[in-house]
Amino acid sequence: MRIMDFLSKEAIVCSLKSVKKEDALRELLDTLIEAGEVEKRHRNKLLEALLAREVLGSTAIGQGVGIPHAKSDSVKKLVAAFGLSSKGVNFDSLDGEPVYIFFLLLAPGDCAGPHLKALARISRLLKDKYFRDSLRQCKDNKSVVKVIIQEDERKI
Repeated sequence: MRIMDFLSKEAIVCSLKSVKKEDALRELLDTLIEAGEVEKRHRNKLLEALLAREVLGSTAIGQGVGIPHAKSDSVKKLVAAFGLSSKGVNFDSLDGEPVYIFFLLLAPGDCAGPHLKALARISRLLKDKYFRDSLRQCKDNKSVVKVIIQEDERKI
């Protein structure tokens, strides 16, 4: 599984405005809605699912990375948005540091296998400092896609 198999090219934000957790989730979710990957009528339900997951424990895994995720019958397929924050977002990270790199993942309720594979793939690739640094230097969607494709190819 490659990240570009489920990351929407239209759901990439290189300059997140949000500095708080809930606002960042809302901003990334809205990006998926604008990209046509999620229906607007499901926005509140999906936001609730994402926030409920955060109550279980922060999805900020440290080293400036957050992978907020949720399963919901409001989505038909595994889909992701990507966001970069230059200021950093207080996301209750395990290491106490702000989050700069986000992959927001949504999956159908009956999609446990692909959902877990996607989470594992993202977290494995983001352990690489060079990859994280390369993403943080991206200024536009095309450069984000290029960096992700290159990393996906290197680590199949």
